[in-house]
Amino acid sequence: MIEQAPDRLLLTDGRLNGAKTTFASLNPATGAVVGHAPDAGPAEAEAAIAAARRAFDTTTWATDRDLRARCLDQLHRTLVEHREELRALTIAEVGAPHQLTAGAQLEEPIGVVRWYADLLPTYEFSRDLGVTEARGARHRRWVEKEAAGVVAAIIPYNYPTQIALAKITPALAAGCTVVLKGAPDTPLVTLALGELIAEHTDIPPGVVNVLSSSGAAVGELMTTHPDVDVVTFTGSTPTGRRIMAAASGTVKRVFLELGGKSAMVVLDDADFQAASMMAAFMSCSHAGQGCAICTRLLVPRAHHDEIVDLVAQGLAHIPVGDPADPAVYMGPLISERQRDKVDAMVRRAVADGAKLVCGGERMPGPGFYYRPTLLAGVDPDSEIAQEEVFGPVLSVIPYDDRPDDAGAVRIANNSAYGLSGAVFSASEERAVNVARRIRSGTFSINGGNYFAPDSPFGGYKQSGIGREYGVEGLEEFLETKTFGVVAQ
Repeated sequence: MIEQAPDRLLLTDGRLNGAKTTFASLNPATGAVVGHAPDAGPAEAEAAIAAARRAFDTTTWATDRDLRARCLDQLHRTLVEHREELRALTIAEVGAPHQLTAGAQLEEPIGVVRWYADLLPTYEFSRDLGVTEARGARHRRWVEKEAAGVVAAIIPYNYPTQIALAKITPALAAGCTVVLKGAPDTPLVTLALGELIAEHTDIPPGVVNVLSSSGAAVGELMTTHPDVDVVTFTGSTPTGRRIMAAASGTVKRVFLELGGKSAMVVLDDADFQAASMMAAFMSCSHAGQGCAICTRLLVPRAHHDEIVDLVAQGLAHIPVGDPADPAVYMGPLISERQRDKVDAMVRRAVADGAKLVCGGERMPGPGFYYRPTLLAGVDPDSEIAQEEVFGPVLSVIPYDDRPDDAGAVRIANNSAYGLSGAVFSASEERAVNVARRIRSGTFSINGGNYFAPDSPFGGYKQSGIGREYGVEGLEEFLETKTFGVVAQ
């Protein structure tokens, strides 16, 4: 039995405070209330943006690299010290299995803070261009990287700690100030980060502000406000399009990490057992609520039924249940609304001709669970093969062998998205050749892991703009200024 978390507070200009009203956050494994979050409105958002603007314009945060490095070091130590509190809250509010908190839900993001804290003292914010001659004189030139300004960061529900830290940590390292808005489904985890920052670090007032809101008004204000210089958003592609259009009114810099419909390609010489197990377990990771999960499994037509049987065997062994149980691999979907969406998409897929091999139904009992689902013989142009499901649903698509694996590559690229991908082959050379021809920002070859603090993450096409993590993630929050002076 998980105890209810205490109510959390907003962080604005260094102060923890509430709002006129609150809204409930539910435990998706039980449907019970975990706690209540302040329901910020435009007034609270205005105050947070004003605080961030003031902190950027009137303090030394943007120019004092030593202060920023010290504060990031404090933040890392604080997160480590409060790790178990954050773990319990993540399991209760996000429905993330305990296993995932040892990785991408909690402990890996804490490592991201450490990575940027270590990068900051060595990153070269200035680069010499040497001397050139012009107009009868010699001119010395150099380039400096400067903080981009006030950042509006808007995050989704699925990995709230990971995505929040992937945004605010490089932004702070760059010298920016931040207004962070948590997702309505998981506000408490994000507010807890704000409380730790306020109570356990020397980050100056206004540098980090954290909001929670049940509606869209706060996010809309953040993306259009003239005092915001950068918008970084992770979420659905339709919402990303609206944010991009809204930000154009003030020509803000926009970073978007959006949806995905990634393909795992199994070539005819691959280890079918290994590929099938990875496909089964990946599709059920966090109940399929991950933008980089491979939800399309492309298999040689001649081996379609064999691979489908292997995947079905793998799905049958997925431990589903209480996310607080360390033995459980898959927990619930975030809400009844999301479960209904997944179920409706599966039903339409079957009506459109896909074969339901297993799953395809809500699970009984409390909470918002959906059975691991496998669809076979899927049309590559159908809705289930083109649209993001965000549930534990894997679509198997047969392809015809063509010279140089062109059939698989064509289907993999038949998508508006381009976030991730995977390929299995007995030949690494062949697998890399396929990976290079598929338009996506990240790629796993024979089960290889690309996801780490030093690895840039982001997508092609409608999966987004820009990169998180790595040096590239820091540079999303930097402006480039070129200087020239007459040489003496």
